[in-house]
Amino acid sequence: MLLDGSDAAAIDRAAGLLAAGELVAFPTETVYGLGARADDERAVAKIFQAKGRPTDHPLIVHVAESAAATRFASRLPPLAQRLMTAFWPGPLTLILPRADGVAAAAAGGQPSIGLRCPSHPVAQALLQAAAGLGVLGVAAPSANRFGRISPTCAAHVIGEFGDAVAVLDGGVCALGIESSIVDCSRAHPVLLRPGVLTRAQIEAAAGEPLHDADANAPRAPGTLAAHYAPNAAVRLMSTQALRSALQLIGDQPLKLAVYSRSLPLGGAGDVRQRRMPLLPEQAAHELFAVLREFDAEGVQLIWVEEPPADPAWDGVRDRLLRAAAS
Repeated sequence: MLLDGSDAAAIDRAAGLLAAGELVAFPTETVYGLGARADDERAVAKIFQAKGRPTDHPLIVHVAESAAATRFASRLPPLAQRLMTAFWPGPLTLILPRADGVAAAAAGGQPSIGLRCPSHPVAQALLQAAAGLGVLGVAAPSANRFGRISPTCAAHVIGEFGDAVAVLDGGVCALGIESSIVDCSRAHPVLLRPGVLTRAQIEAAAGEPLHDADANAPRAPGTLAAHYAPNAAVRLMSTQALRSALQLIGDQPLKLAVYSRSLPLGGAGDVRQRRMPLLPEQAAHELFAVLREFDAEGVQLIWVEEPPADPAWDGVRDRLLRAAAS
């Protein structure tokens, strides 16, 4: 079922489905999420079943406003409050101590929980309408099969699930990769997943440095070694290695695609080629859509030029490394 996100009646219908314990896919500024009311374990179980996701792999709970975070978090440390003020609504997920007896299934059974307030107007309208029906938070991982490419438009979601879930169409997601995740549940803030927000931006708002994840970090979405994978095998290559490999294959008939930022395109046999944007935010916006396009063209190999070492590319690099690990 495809619902028009610009139609208030469609928003209300989607909110009613959530309140009734059904699944609704909806847009955020990052990617489309597959949502269920976070306080209903049977509804949350439908997410895990639909995605084929392990039930101990936690979900992110989306809220309409910062005040709703207190429904799910037992406390909001000053650090978390500073980050919420700086980046909510927006592409930042905070890991916080979970309130007792709340959203255990969505948290994957952990004593912590991931919370986010999205800025997409359709997501905001849906969350507010759902809150009016008693749904104070919506658990929503990306609306795709577990471990596969995240969706950035309604057509991607339909391609994953067909008519099995209602899809609220809000157009193409502006950012294109998932939110940054910061653990605020322990003594020091820890960056668990990079996103469009840079480490420097988050540290400036936090007022202290971010630490790297360690063995005691809580489980968090999108942090498995292999993730975000197309059907084709992805290989991340240096500029020189990519140039050499293309010269070696010559005109061999390979089902190959190349996604390159600096190499001249054309003349490499029967190779599908796309130019990677020079700006990291533009590359993030199109990354998952490009990988899906290559899959649709039936390629078996995708060679990707490594992004620059600039920290602004950390989110894109993270997604490509995990896609290649698959």
